[in-house]
Amino acid sequence: MTVLTMGVEEEFLLVDGVSRRPAECAPTVIAAAAAELGPQVQAEFFTAQVEVCTEPVAGTEALRTELVRLRRAAVAAAAGSGCRLVATGTPVVPPARPLTVTDTDRYRRMARKFAAFVGEYDGLVCGCHVHIGSMDRACALALANHMRPWLPVLQSLTGNSPFCLGRDTGFESWRYKTFARWPTVGPAPVLREAQYEAHVGSLVEHRVLMDRRMVYWYARPSEHVPTLEIRVADSNADLDTVVLVAALVRGLGQSLRAEGAEDRPPPRVPNRRLRCAHELAAAQGLTGWGLDPVSGEQLPAGVLVDRLVSRAAPGLEAAGDLPLVAELLARLRRNGSGATRQRAALRRHGRLAEVVDALATATEAV
Repeated sequence: MTVLTMGVEEEFLLVDGVSRRPAECAPTVIAAAAAELGPQVQAEFFTAQVEVCTEPVAGTEALRTELVRLRRAAVAAAAGSGCRLVATGTPVVPPARPLTVTDTDRYRRMARKFAAFVGEYDGLVCGCHVHIGSMDRACALALANHMRPWLPVLQSLTGNSPFCLGRDTGFESWRYKTFARWPTVGPAPVLREAQYEAHVGSLVEHRVLMDRRMVYWYARPSEHVPTLEIRVADSNADLDTVVLVAALVRGLGQSLRAEGAEDRPPPRVPNRRLRCAHELAAAQGLTGWGLDPVSGEQLPAGVLVDRLVSRAAPGLEAAGDLPLVAELLARLRRNGSGATRQRAALRRHGRLAEVVDALATATEAV
């Protein structure tokens, strides 16, 4: 079995080391980090964010090495600019003033056209996106059609945004709720290539979207590399969680791609049920209840995770990742999700500033 490659994009928040508020120093951080990373470090929508992108790799050990290298360079660049790098889905402490949109033509146009979604204070979110490939668009769409029922289960592992702008939201992933304001954010529709081209073309033509890069489905063919991109995870400070999710995405894709290649019909899942499954994953995470989107049965999220690992097992075995996934998943269950750790930090110290410090320290610990 030819093993799919994988890559990860991580979005980070920059915070002031004293106030712990978002720090709008991305231009200087990116300039400093680019001396080592080149185009692997990039701007994001707000000037309080940076993104790093791995090269495509064949193995989880190589992926971890890439992630460590990128994080270390970004952490050092942030320190040199007087701020800290934080992996979290939403800002824990609110900014002191409205956030500044990154000064590019595309981002300025997006800010004007979608001002109601951006928000002056509450539009900042940071995600972790996993790419698997290489494959053409038709194959990516076929695989997305088969993977979509499993994405709420993957999402349940990654909640790391319980706090937003100074309050506990009650969710494991408030990023999910904030980002959902944008057009097309949600489960991907079941489409073949010709249908995809017609549908996305219509969205752009009728100005629902500004361009094709604004297709924000949870599983989408990338517009700039020959991959399928999975977009359900919060940015996580714990590097083990990032490696675990990437390995599961690749293992699941590896296991399911034959079904897409053989043109087998994907599971028939009502869109409303699938959205409910994502909502439960965002609200309750790994320790709450989840929804089997195919059967509609409500089950403990941990049971659904075990089913996901079983479904992904052939692909995990082909890549040699099954023992690693078992180890990392056991560790995640033992230590709790990112959201659980954030709330634990608040209980220990009683101050949101300490939550930010814990996140920054975990992000730097690579």
